[in-house]
This record gives sequence, structure tokens and C-alpha cells, in this order.
Amino acid sequence: MITRFAPSPTGNLHAGNIRTALVNWLAARSAGGKFLLRIDDTDAARSEERFVDSSRADLDWLGLTPDGEVRQSARFALYDAALATLAAAGRAYRAYETATELDMKRKVQASRSLPPVYDRAALALTDADHAAFAAAGIAPHWRFRLDTDAPIAWHDRVRGDCHVDPASLSDPVVRRADGSWLYMLPSVVDDIDMAITTVVRGEDHVTNSGVQLQMFEALGAAPPAFAHLALLAGADAALSKRLGSEGVAEWRAAGIEPVAVAALLARLGSSHAVEPVASLDALLPDFTLTAFGRATARFDQHDLELVNARIIHAMPFDAVAARLPAGMSAAAWDAVRANLHTVAEAADWWAVIEGPVAVANDPADADYLAAARATLATLPWTDAIWSAWTTALKASSARKGRALFQPLRRALTGRDHGPEMAALLPLIGRERALTRLS
Repeated sequence: MITRFAPSPTGNLHAGNIRTALVNWLAARSAGGKFLLRIDDTDAARSEERFVDSSRADLDWLGLTPDGEVRQSARFALYDAALATLAAAGRAYRAYETATELDMKRKVQASRSLPPVYDRAALALTDADHAAFAAAGIAPHWRFRLDTDAPIAWHDRVRGDCHVDPASLSDPVVRRADGSWLYMLPSVVDDIDMAITTVVRGEDHVTNSGVQLQMFEALGAAPPAFAHLALLAGADAALSKRLGSEGVAEWRAAGIEPVAVAALLARLGSSHAVEPVASLDALLPDFTLTAFGRATARFDQHDLELVNARIIHAMPFDAVAARLPAGMSAAAWDAVRANLHTVAEAADWWAVIEGPVAVANDPADADYLAAARATLATLPWTDAIWSAWTTALKASSARKGRALFQPLRRALTGRDHGPEMAALLPLIGRERALTRLS
């Protein structure tokens, strides 16, 4: 199994791109295969090196480091050779219509209730016609000639049996008049050269896959298997290509763990429930492309935050120690982690433990807190100090429930909610607790 992720470096990766990369990585790793990166930078005018760098960095952050990388801008000789092969076999031909002329043809077809399919007028051009265009300095663009005799059929790893009617399609332009390449042919040439066995991409490529199956055949190569994922929708129902800026930079800034991104995106749109995991490897045992359905899956940032919190709640101290404030212990981490949404929030609770703490107590609790301080000063300090203290106060004050516990929490932490006080109080320590109570 060899899969590939093929981003165009014209912008940052977003949730839809990353899901495609992740599923390709999981498909390869679950089969003991290879995951490759292909930079689709044939569009020199729009491609930027900073987006190449950011794509690599994003994949590394997510743990999806590829086993190899190629760049289409370095492979033009392969595409030239493939086009020559197709031309010699009569499967590629030169055409000269301008965009305006093609638009006029489509308008005429529409007026006659005909589909907007290219009429192949260029196939009637003679050698003399081509020479005349060349003499006038007019360069051709190149089209791939579709075989329209029968429907194109294949079994998709996600969508099941698929069919495309080539007679309903225009012969696709594969090379522009300025010599630049469009997506269709270079992608096929690369998949052949890179020995790609499975192409996993969005369902918006289904028609492209039908066309490319004919290209594989015309070049004498066995095609890969195809798996077309349903497009991902955002919380506002926008499809994956319009999800906006949601991506690694935003997730990192929000304190999202990379494994949380994987845990959510690996299961969206599949029959498997989204569950927190400790590592990417935990997603491999039950991974299968056939678990994905054809219904649009919705990506919601709130769901990602919930998964992130559940993952953090289960994280052992050793996994986060390097990211915690200096001096924060395993006991402190265990005390606060169940209340965290991000690892960075641990610093806030460490500041509460260490102090100083700003407190605004209710004046009505002044006598109660004074008595509580006096009681605490007499008790032996053990890990069970919270239970012993509140039991004594319940007996002496006749308070119970919220009236018993809330003033103590507020005086000791400056907050009305948070981790269990039974865990926090031993960490705060006797002297700091007595000071805060006074």
C-alpha cells in the first residue's frame, strides 16, 4: 500500500486538507505501507514556498511525517514524455480556440439545449493549419482525447460502484498554450512513477478519476484503487474547500493537541465513534476505508475542543512535564488535569496553588472563616486534611453542603469552581492556607 497527499502550495492547509492527509497516512500505516507527499506546484504564478514549508511543518506537528516527497515543478520532463506518448497514439491533440471562442460555442450549445461539451473541432485541423498557426506565432493548448464508446466504471473503496459517462464530458485540456500543466495528466504520471496503489481524496474528484482511468490505460499502466471521501462541512455547513482558516496555526494557538485533531478527523464520516486516544497508533487497529460513508460529515471546532479536553484528562504527568510550569509536580498535575481544556491552563492552577491569591470573601462568612482557620491550625496535616477539617467544621458550625464548602474554596483559591479541594489543599500547604484564611 502506497498512498500520497498532494497539496497545492497556494495557501495553508485547513481541516479538509488535513483530514485527507490523515486518512492517507492511516491507510498506508494500517497496511504496513508508505505515505508520500507530492507538492503540486505546477502553477508557478500562485505557488509560494512559504506554503510548502508550512505544509511540511503542519504534517510534522500532526505526526504525519511522509516517507518521501516529490515536487511536480521538478518533473516536467516526465510530463513532456507522457504527452508525446499520448499524441503518438492519437490520444492527445492540439487545439487553438481562445477562451472567448470556447465561451461562444457553449452559448450556442445552450441555445440549442445541448450539453456544453467541446465539439472536437481541432481534430479536423490539417498539417497546413497547424503550420499556419505556428507561423502566426499562435501556440496550441493540448487536450486528452476521451474514448466515448462506453461508460467508465470502477469500484470505489468508499462509494462502491461508480460510473462516469465520457460522452458527457469535454476532452480535458492537459497543457495550456503557455506550456504550463493542468492537474489531470501530471497527477496520473506521478501516480505511475511513484507506484501509488491507492488514491484517497475528496468526492469532488470523482469525475476526474473517471477521466484519469482512461489516461492510465492510454499510458499502458495499471490504475490505483480509488477512495473518494465525502466532503467535510464546517459548523456553518460550508464544505471543506471553504472551511476558512481553521487549521494547524489556529489549533495550536487554541491549545489543541495534535492527537485530538487526529482522533476527531480520523472518525468523522465513518461508522466508528470519535473517542479520545493517546497516540496516532491507537487509531490503526480498526481503521478501514470501507468504514467511511457517503454522507457529508460536519467538522465543529467545539467538538474538537471537547475531544481535546478528554485527551488531556487522561494524559500522564510524563507526557506533559516538559510543558508545565517549573516546579509543578505529578501530584499537582493529577489534581488539576480533570479541570483543564488545554495543557496551558495548568499554569493558572499552579499559580493558585503557589499564590498569592486575590480573594473577595463575603463579609457574612467572616466569622465562619475565622473559626475555620482556628480549627485548621489545630489539626494534624495529612493528605486527608480536607476531609478531617470539613468534618470538624460541619460538627462545630452546623453548616452543610454549599454553605460549608464554598466559602473555604473561595478563600483558599479565589475561585468558586475548580479541582477537588481534597487534592488541592495538601498542595497549598498549611502556612499558605492559614494565611489565606486570615
